[in-house]
Amino acid sequence: MSQSSSQPNRLAQGGQVDRSRTLNFTFNGKRYVGHPGDTLASALLANGVDVVNRSFKYSRPRGIVAAGAEEPNAVVQLGATEAAQVPNVRATQQALYEGLTARSTNGWPNVQRDLMGMVGKLSGAFMPPGFYYKTFMAPASLWMTYEKYIRKGAGLGNSPGEPDPDSYDHLNQHCDVLVIGAGPAGLAAALTAARSGVRVILCDEQEAMGGSLLDSRERIDEAPAGQWVDRVLDELGSLENVTLLPRTTANGYHDHNFVTLHERRTEHLADSAPTRDGRRQVRSRLHRVRAGQVVLATGAHERPLVYANNDVPGNLLAGAVSSYIRRYGVVPGNKLVLSATNDHAYRAALDWHELGKSAGREVVAIVDARANPDGELVEQARALGIRVITGSAVIEAKGANRVSAARVAKIDAQLFKLAGRVEELACDTIASSGGYSPVIHLSSHTGTRPTWRDDILGFVPGTLKGMTPAGGAQGVYSLAAVIADGSDAGSQAVQANGQSAEPFEAPHVAPIREGASVALYQVPHEKPTLRAPKQFVDLQNDVSAAGIEVATREGFESIEHVKRYTVMGFGTDQGKLGNINGMAVVARCLRRSIPEVGTTVFRPNYTPVTFGAIVGRHCRELFDPERYTALHQWHVEQGAEFEDVGQWKRPWYFPQQRRAENGERLETMEEAVARECLAVRERVGILDASTLGKIDIQGPDAREFLGRVYTNKWAKLAPGRVRYGLMCKDDGMLMDDGTTSCLGENHFLMTTTTGGAAGVLEWLELWHQTEWPELQVYFNSVTDHWATMTVTGPDARKLLAEITDIDLDREAFKFMDWREGTVAGVPARVFRISFTGELSFEINVQANYAMHVWKTLFEHGEQYQLTPYGTETMHVLRAEKGLIIVGQDTDGSVTPEDLGMQWAIGYDKPYSWIGKRALSRSDTRRTDRKQFVGLKPKDPKVVLEEGAQIVFDPKQAIPMVMSGHVTSSYYSPSLGQGFALAVVKGGHERMGDTVYLPMVDGTVHEAEIVSPVFIDPKGERQNV
Repeated sequence: MSQSSSQPNRLAQGGQVDRSRTLNFTFNGKRYVGHPGDTLASALLANGVDVVNRSFKYSRPRGIVAAGAEEPNAVVQLGATEAAQVPNVRATQQALYEGLTARSTNGWPNVQRDLMGMVGKLSGAFMPPGFYYKTFMAPASLWMTYEKYIRKGAGLGNSPGEPDPDSYDHLNQHCDVLVIGAGPAGLAAALTAARSGVRVILCDEQEAMGGSLLDSRERIDEAPAGQWVDRVLDELGSLENVTLLPRTTANGYHDHNFVTLHERRTEHLADSAPTRDGRRQVRSRLHRVRAGQVVLATGAHERPLVYANNDVPGNLLAGAVSSYIRRYGVVPGNKLVLSATNDHAYRAALDWHELGKSAGREVVAIVDARANPDGELVEQARALGIRVITGSAVIEAKGANRVSAARVAKIDAQLFKLAGRVEELACDTIASSGGYSPVIHLSSHTGTRPTWRDDILGFVPGTLKGMTPAGGAQGVYSLAAVIADGSDAGSQAVQANGQSAEPFEAPHVAPIREGASVALYQVPHEKPTLRAPKQFVDLQNDVSAAGIEVATREGFESIEHVKRYTVMGFGTDQGKLGNINGMAVVARCLRRSIPEVGTTVFRPNYTPVTFGAIVGRHCRELFDPERYTALHQWHVEQGAEFEDVGQWKRPWYFPQQRRAENGERLETMEEAVARECLAVRERVGILDASTLGKIDIQGPDAREFLGRVYTNKWAKLAPGRVRYGLMCKDDGMLMDDGTTSCLGENHFLMTTTTGGAAGVLEWLELWHQTEWPELQVYFNSVTDHWATMTVTGPDARKLLAEITDIDLDREAFKFMDWREGTVAGVPARVFRISFTGELSFEINVQANYAMHVWKTLFEHGEQYQLTPYGTETMHVLRAEKGLIIVGQDTDGSVTPEDLGMQWAIGYDKPYSWIGKRALSRSDTRRTDRKQFVGLKPKDPKVVLEEGAQIVFDPKQAIPMVMSGHVTSSYYSPSLGQGFALAVVKGGHERMGDTVYLPMVDGTVHEAEIVSPVFIDPKGERQNV
């Protein structure tokens, strides 16, 4: 096959790229061309680019090794502008697009002539593991200087220096079966599950689904494997119960089958997300999936062999060679030497040979570590005249910026030594395969330890409830067996969800006879490991076999210690290619087996995830989400002004049109609040109180628990009754208040402040899980489930009576009772509690019925002049009654006794409760603590400033001794003057005293300390 003149390694035909279209891109400042369907890696290989980066530690030239997520070298910086910079992108996973701009992450002044490379050559022998700890210990005063240059010499990409212009989002998903990996096993599993009717999500990190079948030589149902892939995907795509997510990496597997998926939605299109329908699209999305069952069909990574200079550009995985030829139409060289331990690797040589010597492509030799390989693929290679050298391996690659030759010798793997003379074969490409390692990273994220299997020479996932490995992920490699295993896994997942699985008719796959593999990880050299040219185990972190050997000599025997001392498996690579080989080197040095050495612990993320996706929508205008009640649209239509309360948009006040000299105008807030206050005091008003926190509490120990978290008693609260409670921190300071209703003997509904709902639920769970786990009690937030409408005022009973079947008689339905019935024909709970001091009923209905009930109330309330009121009016009304708002009238330094609420403290309870001990401290017993009082300004027109400081002597020198402050202050239309609530030192004993409030402008206001209850101190209005 001939190649394109502008792309010397591009085949004229073959692969899955669109040669009819050309894409321009830039790498390290030089312009190249590629085609749709290319990755950046395949396009670079097509253009003959050998050196794509410099290594992390020694700045050695590095080329492309793999074709997928396991690529350790081709890690690039992406982006044409500063704002579009994305560091550490794998070129093998980055789809090519028009105008793509990338550069190497290491190399100065450029990747071809890197000055640090000279340092690496000179210092390679003097930079063993841990050298920086030993070398830069003294003098300590120079460490900051050392650090500056060490960091400059190492590292990968750079973070952007300007704000990211793109948007990202989150999506919470639920499914019955999550299939991770869309290779043959994953497709079979997803198809089996989907046909059974369960909800299926199938994700795969590649641009196209199909996995190994995208470049397979095998046939399914007597046709190319790709046709079977297309049929399966067409069927899955047509089913409503299936979600397909290509370009999506399962990057974290957490407890209880919670899996995070990173979907790259537009990163394959441009530097920044393009617009559609006038709106910029999302760049990437984080799916947070809770799955009933997980099928782990992640496949296996091919292991490279560890030999001298195995990092020189031109050293590739055997499978990667096949991928580039068959999927991308790119051949990464001219003369190939294959070093293998298994039959499957022979595909690379067969694919290369098919290109033909006429095109300048030649398989120089297949070097097989086995003494007598005899599989079908081996026979095919011999029949084609390809030289097969048995019982041997490539022991060293020659070359600087590109492989120039392979040194080959017979080896004795058991004794770890050469067994024959060395032969040098001229070539420019060395492909190696030491077998396959199941991709077990995700299964290990939960702490599950993998299990070693000698028959496959690899670790497989340990047992994890709710997870079923399939195919290559559990060491099943032949195509027919992989498809059958995937189908079985899908069937098991369906049955584990309690449903019956549809039978799966497996396609026909002709079996291929393969010989057994041989265990070979590090290839011996003429020289001892410490003196031989570097044999790299972890290419990304420059960890060599010699470095690991030194670590074991220095006493590091635990694989986790070796990992940290040598940094094997660190960084963005996570040991995908090198971990098994590294363990084998440790095992050889310690004279142990690989399972005795064990494997390291893998942690999320499987591959790097941009912080943008992790943060998601929590940025800019969406940093603080907005929450709306079920009645929000009505409030908008009535022209309500809103305020933010605990992320909720609550109606602040409802301004109406007023006549003015020049026509009509909207009321000011003061006018609207005055009107709303008088409407409640004189007729009837209604408040949307849906935002109040509501926590459903159930369990045989619910009463006991309530008694421990509240200051007052709960043992005898009867069903149908409501009680007000105070909740303290363990320091005795008030953290929240609210009413809790007894719905049944072991069933309660707790209400909290709007802003404190999440914190209170967290507080309850904290004490239950860490201090009182023996208590049988359960909590559920139901804030969003119930809409709450407060009807309050002298006419409240008359209005509600028209639309409910509940007996509202004063004696039948007393203050602090609740009843169940219907309101406007809707099932409801009605609570007779009051936050205004007026006759009040709080109506709770399922949120979907809220608008119907609300509108019905207004239809019947027209004759009573029913008036909607907002939070500002609510504040005035409750303050007139002396009712507190936690967080406004308290600040974390106020106890219940400071508030004058001794009546709500059960000191005589037979058990302790949170805060009780703290309330007995000498500090909390002081009589000069700041105590809750009312303030009545001497000038009735004055409305004191909230937060204004209080002094007893206005003539004292500055700095004055502050004796308290104003917590709430309003103008009361009912009182006809300003009033305030405050905390004042010793305030409970200072009733009638005058205090002074110096202002910034030099004026001083006078106020009298009074009771905080300004209206109806006996509570007659709410008990009417």
